[in-house]
Amino acid sequence: MAPVALGDVVSSVGGIPIVQRLPDSSVPNNISKPLEQDIEEPSPSQNDADFEELQLNILLGQQSGYTKFPCFICLWDSRAKQGHWVRRNWPLRENMEPGKQNIVQNSLVARDKIILPPIHIKLGIMKQFVKSLDKDGNCFSYICQKFPQLTMEKIKAGIFDGPQIRQLTNDTQFRNSMTELELKAWTVFVSVMQNFLGNKKSENYIELVKNLLLQLKNMACNMSIKLHFLHSHLDRFPENLGDMSEEQGECMRQDLRVMEERYQGFWDTNMMADYCWSLIRHFLKSTHRRRALKRSFLELND
Repeated sequence: MAPVALGDVVSSVGGIPIVQRLPDSSVPNNISKPLEQDIEEPSPSQNDADFEELQLNILLGQQSGYTKFPCFICLWDSRAKQGHWVRRNWPLRENMEPGKQNIVQNSLVARDKIILPPIHIKLGIMKQFVKSLDKDGNCFSYICQKFPQLTMEKIKAGIFDGPQIRQLTNDTQFRNSMTELELKAWTVFVSVMQNFLGNKKSENYIELVKNLLLQLKNMACNMSIKLHFLHSHLDRFPENLGDMSEEQGECMRQDLRVMEERYQGFWDTNMMADYCWSLIRHFLKSTHRRRALKRSFLELND
């Protein structure tokens, strides 16, 4: 069995979209029989960022939401906030038995097959960074001006995607709008992205991650489950995180965003059909009634 990533599959295996969550729908806890599962009532407290963590919960049979033991590796207590930034070692999980420690279903995959792709870690760090910003400060105001298409609710919740983070990374005006404390945290965050959460893994990556966690602590950020992975389970990350990038899942979200803009927010089966049709048309070896006038780069190399 190939390793299962946090939400999708690794970059060496093609991703197959089977579910796209609607804005006003929640996700069933049990997807072992998805065709027989009824759609639950909408949950107003859920957002797009929560869906990433829900995918891992579904794979491992964990209870979704703000639970006491959300980590699948150890018994990290999410409620004991006074010890999050101090305590690093927590009791390990012995098993994933349903009915105990926020496990509600049998696991669909083995825990040793779960990997932690960098895109989710980046989004998790960015989320906590933005949520800790002063909402009346210059840095937060600049983010609102930078992305006028985003709603205020999404910005306050720190919900961004990969391309948006890259835009801020290369923006000097964004840096100039920060306070000294915010600039220290952002600088080390960019350094971690370049020297750990990518193809390059520096020899001092442990020091970089520790410095990042220290700066986030100084900003009074909350310890999320993704920050907990960096804090307590840094050894679980693969050697080359670039090989484990979730590029299929990221491309799917970006392509669907284009479809959403085209349909002006009307979510229905026609929108999903258009997206699936675009995937079919991208298949190079498929035959069509009309012959294409242009040949792709891959076809020229055959």
